[in-house]
Amino acid sequence: MHYLTKDLVFPPVSNANVDGFLAIGGDLTPERLLLAYKSGIFPWFEQGDPILWWSPNPRMVLFLDDLVVSKSMRNILNRKKFKVTFNQDFREVISNCQQIKREGQQGTWITNEMIEAYCKLNQLGIAKSVEVWEEDELVGGLYGVDLGTIFCGESMFSKVANASKVAFIHWSRHLKANNYKLLDCQIYNPHLESLGCREIARDEFIKILTS
Repeated sequence: MHYLTKDLVFPPVSNANVDGFLAIGGDLTPERLLLAYKSGIFPWFEQGDPILWWSPNPRMVLFLDDLVVSKSMRNILNRKKFKVTFNQDFREVISNCQQIKREGQQGTWITNEMIEAYCKLNQLGIAKSVEVWEEDELVGGLYGVDLGTIFCGESMFSKVANASKVAFIHWSRHLKANNYKLLDCQIYNPHLESLGCREIARDEFIKILTS
Protein backbone atom coordinates (compact mmCIF):
# COMPACT_ATOMS: atom_id res chain seq x y z
CA MET A 1 0.00 0.00 0.00
CA HIS A 2 1.42 3.36 -1.02
CA TYR A 3 0.94 6.27 1.38
CA LEU A 4 0.99 9.73 -0.19
CA THR A 5 2.88 12.61 1.43
CA LYS A 6 2.61 16.35 0.86
CA ASP A 7 4.71 15.92 -2.27
CA LEU A 8 2.67 16.13 -5.48
CA VAL A 9 3.51 12.69 -6.81
CA PHE A 10 1.65 9.44 -7.41
CA PRO A 11 3.06 5.95 -7.82
CA PRO A 12 2.85 4.39 -11.32
CA VAL A 13 -0.66 3.17 -12.10
CA SER A 14 0.81 -0.27 -12.76
CA ASN A 15 1.24 -0.51 -8.97
CA ALA A 16 -2.54 -0.65 -8.48
CA ASN A 17 -3.94 -3.91 -7.16
CA VAL A 18 -6.43 -6.10 -9.05
CA ASP A 19 -9.32 -3.88 -7.93
CA GLY A 20 -7.58 -0.72 -9.11
CA PHE A 21 -6.64 0.58 -5.65
CA LEU A 22 -3.39 2.54 -5.93
CA ALA A 23 -2.68 4.81 -2.95
CA ILE A 24 -3.98 6.30 0.27
CA GLY A 25 -3.74 9.75 1.82
CA GLY A 26 -2.71 13.09 0.40
CA ASP A 27 -5.28 15.82 -0.10
CA LEU A 28 -7.89 17.12 -2.53
CA THR A 29 -6.20 20.34 -3.59
CA PRO A 30 -6.80 21.42 -7.19
CA GLU A 31 -3.15 20.73 -8.00
CA ARG A 32 -3.27 17.14 -6.75
CA LEU A 33 -6.64 16.41 -8.33
CA LEU A 34 -5.51 17.71 -11.70
CA LEU A 35 -2.30 15.66 -11.52
CA ALA A 36 -4.35 12.59 -10.61
CA TYR A 37 -6.72 12.88 -13.55
CA LYS A 38 -3.90 13.61 -15.98
CA SER A 39 -2.27 10.39 -14.69
CA GLY A 40 -5.39 8.22 -15.05
CA ILE A 41 -6.14 8.27 -11.30
CA PHE A 42 -9.20 9.42 -9.36
CA PRO A 43 -10.27 9.62 -5.68
CA TRP A 44 -13.04 7.39 -4.38
CA PHE A 45 -13.77 6.97 -0.67
CA GLU A 46 -16.59 7.25 1.84
CA GLN A 47 -17.22 9.79 4.61
CA GLY A 48 -14.91 9.14 7.55
CA ASP A 49 -12.38 7.14 5.51
CA PRO A 50 -8.96 8.39 4.42
CA ILE A 51 -8.64 9.55 0.81
CA LEU A 52 -8.26 6.54 -1.48
CA TRP A 53 -6.91 6.76 -5.04
CA TRP A 54 -7.81 4.38 -7.88
CA SER A 55 -6.77 3.47 -11.40
CA PRO A 56 -8.87 0.48 -12.53
CA ASN A 57 -7.97 -2.00 -15.23
CA PRO A 58 -9.89 -2.27 -17.49
CA ARG A 59 -11.25 1.25 -17.89
CA MET A 60 -14.80 2.08 -19.00
CA VAL A 61 -14.83 4.74 -21.73
CA LEU A 62 -16.99 6.13 -24.50
CA PHE A 63 -15.37 6.68 -27.86
CA LEU A 64 -17.65 9.44 -29.04
CA ASP A 65 -18.44 7.88 -32.42
CA ASP A 66 -19.83 4.89 -30.50
CA LEU A 67 -22.58 6.81 -28.69
CA VAL A 68 -25.82 4.82 -28.81
CA VAL A 69 -29.09 6.77 -28.86
CA SER A 70 -32.05 4.41 -28.79
CA LYS A 71 -35.22 5.07 -30.76
CA SER A 72 -37.09 5.87 -27.55
CA MET A 73 -34.40 8.36 -26.52
CA ARG A 74 -34.46 9.98 -29.96
CA ASN A 75 -38.19 10.49 -29.50
CA ILE A 76 -37.64 12.08 -26.08
CA LEU A 77 -34.95 14.39 -27.46
CA ASN A 78 -37.08 15.36 -30.46
CA ARG A 79 -40.01 16.30 -28.22
CA LYS A 80 -37.72 18.85 -26.48
CA LYS A 81 -39.27 18.03 -23.13
CA PHE A 82 -36.06 19.04 -21.37
CA LYS A 83 -33.84 22.10 -21.56
CA VAL A 84 -30.11 21.38 -21.31
CA THR A 85 -27.44 23.83 -20.13
CA PHE A 86 -23.70 23.50 -19.61
CA ASN A 87 -21.86 24.65 -16.49
CA GLN A 88 -24.66 26.86 -15.16
CA ASP A 89 -25.15 25.37 -11.67
CA PHE A 90 -22.23 23.11 -10.81
CA ARG A 91 -22.75 23.07 -7.06
CA GLU A 92 -26.40 22.08 -7.40
CA VAL A 93 -25.51 19.25 -9.79
CA ILE A 94 -22.82 17.75 -7.56
CA SER A 95 -25.04 18.17 -4.49
CA ASN A 96 -27.84 16.27 -6.22
CA CYS A 97 -25.38 13.54 -7.22
CA GLN A 98 -24.48 13.27 -3.53
CA GLN A 99 -28.08 13.07 -2.32
CA ILE A 100 -29.69 10.83 -4.92
CA LYS A 101 -30.49 7.31 -3.72
CA ARG A 102 -28.88 4.57 -5.79
CA GLU A 103 -29.87 0.94 -5.96
CA GLY A 104 -27.56 -1.27 -3.92
CA GLN A 105 -25.87 1.67 -2.17
CA GLN A 106 -26.62 2.74 1.39
CA GLY A 107 -24.54 5.91 1.34
CA THR A 108 -22.54 8.10 -1.01
CA TRP A 109 -18.89 8.45 -1.92
CA ILE A 110 -19.40 12.15 -2.70
CA THR A 111 -18.42 13.58 0.67
CA ASN A 112 -18.79 17.23 1.65
CA GLU A 113 -15.01 17.50 1.30
CA MET A 114 -15.30 16.23 -2.27
CA ILE A 115 -18.01 18.75 -3.09
CA GLU A 116 -15.86 21.66 -1.93
CA ALA A 117 -12.82 20.31 -3.77
CA TYR A 118 -14.65 19.92 -7.09
CA CYS A 119 -16.37 23.30 -6.71
CA LYS A 120 -12.89 24.82 -6.50
CA LEU A 121 -11.99 22.97 -9.70
CA ASN A 122 -15.14 24.36 -11.29
CA GLN A 123 -14.16 27.89 -10.32
CA LEU A 124 -10.84 27.26 -12.08
CA GLY A 125 -12.65 26.09 -15.22
CA ILE A 126 -11.46 22.49 -14.83
CA ALA A 127 -14.56 20.73 -13.48
CA LYS A 128 -17.76 21.19 -15.49
CA SER A 129 -21.40 20.27 -15.25
CA VAL A 130 -24.40 19.56 -17.45
CA GLU A 131 -27.86 20.53 -16.20
CA VAL A 132 -31.19 19.14 -17.38
CA TRP A 133 -34.27 21.23 -16.63
CA GLU A 134 -37.98 20.49 -16.77
CA GLU A 135 -40.16 23.57 -16.40
CA ASP A 136 -37.30 25.46 -14.70
CA GLU A 137 -36.66 22.63 -12.21
CA LEU A 138 -33.29 20.87 -12.18
CA VAL A 139 -34.18 17.22 -12.78
CA GLY A 140 -30.92 15.69 -13.97
CA GLY A 141 -27.29 16.27 -14.75
CA LEU A 142 -23.71 15.13 -14.63
CA TYR A 143 -20.31 16.53 -13.72
CA GLY A 144 -16.68 15.71 -14.27
CA VAL A 145 -13.17 16.95 -14.96
CA ASP A 146 -12.25 18.48 -18.32
CA LEU A 147 -8.70 17.75 -19.48
CA GLY A 148 -9.08 19.50 -22.83
CA THR A 149 -9.30 16.46 -25.11
CA ILE A 150 -10.66 13.95 -22.58
CA PHE A 151 -13.56 14.50 -20.20
CA CYS A 152 -13.48 12.41 -17.02
CA GLY A 153 -17.06 11.81 -15.95
CA GLU A 154 -17.64 11.52 -12.22
CA SER A 155 -21.35 11.10 -11.49
CA MET A 156 -24.87 11.57 -12.87
CA PHE A 157 -28.30 11.95 -11.32
CA SER A 158 -31.94 11.81 -12.40
CA LYS A 159 -35.02 12.98 -10.56
CA VAL A 160 -37.27 11.98 -13.47
CA ALA A 161 -36.98 9.18 -16.01
CA ASN A 162 -34.25 9.58 -18.65
CA ALA A 163 -32.91 12.93 -17.40
CA SER A 164 -29.37 11.65 -16.84
CA LYS A 165 -29.41 10.00 -20.28
CA VAL A 166 -30.38 13.33 -21.81
CA ALA A 167 -27.42 14.96 -20.03
CA PHE A 168 -25.04 12.21 -21.15
CA ILE A 169 -26.16 12.32 -24.80
CA HIS A 170 -26.03 16.11 -25.08
CA TRP A 171 -22.61 16.26 -23.45
CA SER A 172 -21.21 13.43 -25.58
CA ARG A 173 -22.36 15.21 -28.72
CA HIS A 174 -20.81 18.44 -27.44
CA LEU A 175 -17.50 16.68 -26.82
CA LYS A 176 -17.53 15.13 -30.28
CA ALA A 177 -18.28 18.49 -31.90
CA ASN A 178 -15.26 19.90 -30.09
CA ASN A 179 -12.89 17.10 -31.16
CA TYR A 180 -12.47 15.35 -27.81
CA LYS A 181 -10.92 11.89 -27.89
CA LEU A 182 -13.22 10.17 -25.43
CA LEU A 183 -15.37 10.39 -22.32
CA ASP A 184 -13.87 8.49 -19.38
CA CYS A 185 -16.51 6.64 -17.35
CA GLN A 186 -14.05 4.91 -14.98
CA ILE A 187 -15.73 1.58 -14.17
CA TYR A 188 -18.24 -0.70 -15.86
CA ASN A 189 -21.96 -0.57 -15.36
CA PRO A 190 -24.68 -1.85 -17.70
CA HIS A 191 -26.38 1.55 -17.96
CA LEU A 192 -23.23 3.04 -19.47
CA GLU A 193 -22.79 0.04 -21.74
CA SER A 194 -26.29 0.63 -23.15
CA LEU A 195 -25.14 4.12 -24.19
CA GLY A 196 -22.18 2.75 -26.15
CA CYS A 197 -19.44 2.72 -23.51
CA ARG A 198 -16.98 -0.16 -23.39
CA GLU A 199 -13.99 -1.35 -21.42
CA ILE A 200 -10.43 -0.92 -22.66
CA ALA A 201 -7.11 -1.90 -21.11
CA ARG A 202 -5.67 0.64 -18.69
CA ASP A 203 -2.48 0.83 -20.76
CA GLU A 204 -4.52 1.83 -23.80
CA PHE A 205 -6.38 4.45 -21.79
CA ILE A 206 -3.13 5.92 -20.42
CA LYS A 207 -1.65 6.01 -23.92
CA ILE A 208 -4.64 8.01 -25.21
CA LEU A 209 -4.61 10.21 -22.11
CA THR A 210 -0.95 11.16 -22.50
CA SER A 211 -0.77 11.43 -26.28
